[in-house]
Amino acid sequence: MPAVPELTPEELEEFGRELDRIRTEVMTSLGEEDARYIRGLVATRRGLEVAGRALLFASWLPPAWLAGTAALATAKILDNMEIGHNVLHGQWDWMGDPKIHSTTWEWDIVVPADQWKHFHNLVHHTWTNVFGKDRDIGFSAIRITPEQPWHPIFLAQPLYTALLALFFEYGVAIYDAELERVPSGRMDLKEALRRLRGVARKARRQIVKDYVAFPLLAGPAFLPVLLGNLTANMIRNVWAHTIIFCGHFPDGAVFFTEEQIENETRGEWYLRQILGSCNIKGGRLFHIMTGNLSHQIEHHLFPDMPSNRYAQIAPRVRALCARFGVPYHTGSLLRQAGSVWKNILRLAFPGPAGRPERATEPAAPETAPAAEGGAVHGRYQAVA
Repeated sequence: MPAVPELTPEELEEFGRELDRIRTEVMTSLGEEDARYIRGLVATRRGLEVAGRALLFASWLPPAWLAGTAALATAKILDNMEIGHNVLHGQWDWMGDPKIHSTTWEWDIVVPADQWKHFHNLVHHTWTNVFGKDRDIGFSAIRITPEQPWHPIFLAQPLYTALLALFFEYGVAIYDAELERVPSGRMDLKEALRRLRGVARKARRQIVKDYVAFPLLAGPAFLPVLLGNLTANMIRNVWAHTIIFCGHFPDGAVFFTEEQIENETRGEWYLRQILGSCNIKGGRLFHIMTGNLSHQIEHHLFPDMPSNRYAQIAPRVRALCARFGVPYHTGSLLRQAGSVWKNILRLAFPGPAGRPERATEPAAPETAPAAEGGAVHGRYQAVA
């Protein structure tokens, strides 16, 4: 890895202060317009679900089946991405609305909200891309950086990654149970069973709702409704899988060792969030459908900031990165997804097969195309 310029402690401190300033400005300006945004989305999601399920009851007509499935899939995507994920981050707790609050919200997915909040909000967002701390690096099953030791099981990772995409909600639910800790004695069997019971309770409700209750209510349209619900869930799963992987695992994402983050300052924590995240380009509707995780960099910097504000601050964050020579990785959905799958395929085989070396030039100005390389703080020499 070639030498890269370092940010001085003073520069890092200033970098952190500038990001703190952005956060403070936004969080102190939240108001009724923001509240209308999330309440409007919740109402839209409910309307789409009602319309979708009603259309599926007439699904002996192919256009009704297609429209109903599309509406239901859209409702589920909104529920999981822009609403559920962000509500559970506490982004809307400032409203004081008990119906839209991180302590009361439950989403249309088999992952129990309480388990997800612990492993995602606390573990992943604190230890982003740190080996041995962040279990979300490859979700403990996929080799997505050459620094991960190779095992013959990875030869099958293109296949099981594709299957994970189709059944993503179940994969995440089982993953959050941390069953791999039982054989090593790091978690007792009782705790593992407690977590699995929580998943089973949630999964039972979801299965009964989508695959038993609503199909039975449809009477003679039982099978088309069942297939419509199954298709909607799989569309939601594949979409969520794609967006999440594109935000974390394309070329450009940097991974870290525990030694590199010892005595990490606030500015260094901010820097790690930026280096370990990748954005996806798109318009307003696209960003809403991704849960604004297309602004993954801004989300990792400020996970409790209402997601509708990420597009507003993104140009400022990118300009700040250009000013300090910090890479700001972004690209189209096709480009980011292609990069992810390229890495999944080539890292299924042994050997380094590493990603292209990052350039040592400073990041381009904010008005230029997104930087694909740039300066990295010396302690954060990339390990991938």
